[in-house]
Amino acid sequence: MTDDERAIRELIDTWLAASKAGETATVLGLMTDDAVFMVPGQKPFGKAAFGVAAEGQKNVDIDGKSEILELQVLGDWAFLRSQLEVTITLKDGSAPPVRHAGNTLTILRKETDGRWLVARDASLLVKG
Repeated sequence: MTDDERAIRELIDTWLAASKAGETATVLGLMTDDAVFMVPGQKPFGKAAFGVAAEGQKNVDIDGKSEILELQVLGDWAFLRSQLEVTITLKDGSAPPVRHAGNTLTILRKETDGRWLVARDASLLVKG
């Protein structure tokens, strides 16, 4: 495994841990300013909208796991395919947990300071 591949895997682990801990600022710091997210049933949205949505989820616990199926580094760009599972639980317990799972395709960019950041992400998660 190369240093770049290791750094990208660490980014994914950090993203999942920060999401679980409710650390929105950490998650936002793992994406480019021009990041674009694509999810079923919504128009593509950027970093600002991601942040607003994350801040609106203070009443939920988020737990997830990601299995990287493919990771390719191509110079200062990389992509990864993964299988993602996310479970969302209301903190007050007023509803059963909701599980979403599916495939993702993420494009990352290596910044001038050497950090890898998420630039584009397409998540095909479904409830179930």
